[in-house]
Amino acid sequence: MTLLRSEPRLATSSHTDTPQDDRPLPQDFETALAELETLVATMEGGSLPLEQSLAAYRRGVELTRICQERLAQAEQQVKVLEDGLLRPLDPHALDEE
Repeated sequence: MTLLRSEPRLATSSHTDTPQDDRPLPQDFETALAELETLVATMEGGSLPLEQSLAAYRRGVELTRICQERLAQAEQQVKVLEDGLLRPLDPHALDEE
């Protein structure tokens, strides 16, 4: 399954004259991760000028933080559902089911 993703839009701020992404940050894990993957691919392509690379890196750090927070929230929900006890995965138990 191929997803079409748009290139990150980097704008130049009039008061600082440095590029910055003008879009609000996504608040859900899947959207943040998809944008982060696109951003990494763009940066790895090596076609961005230095200032845009720095702006993209800053956005990537913010997206990473969002992903980490959402994963931590999900882990906390699992802990609550499991009465606070996370059990290590036993692959043999899965085979028996």
